[in-house]
Amino acid sequence: MAELTYEITKSIGVLSENAKGWTKELNMVSWNGREPKYDLREWSPDHSRMGKGITLTEEDIENLKALLNDIDGDDDIDESQMV
Repeated sequence: MAELTYEITKSIGVLSENAKGWTKELNMVSWNGREPKYDLREWSPDHSRMGKGITLTEEDIENLKALLNDIDGDDDIDESQMV
């Protein structure tokens, strides 16, 4: 199996931190020397290990932002309808 390389090119922000110090972060990450993409995942405190996550294109981020902007803060979210 080929070695996976990554470089966090820009730290955008931390969403949360768990009891072990791992943080859920949104970053720009270059995977295997490719163009950086938005990346959402958990990282160990020194960023040497990571959890499963997702990468998002610029278009994905724009669509996600539009969806989040459409959420009305007064509406209750019905978690049973979430996938």
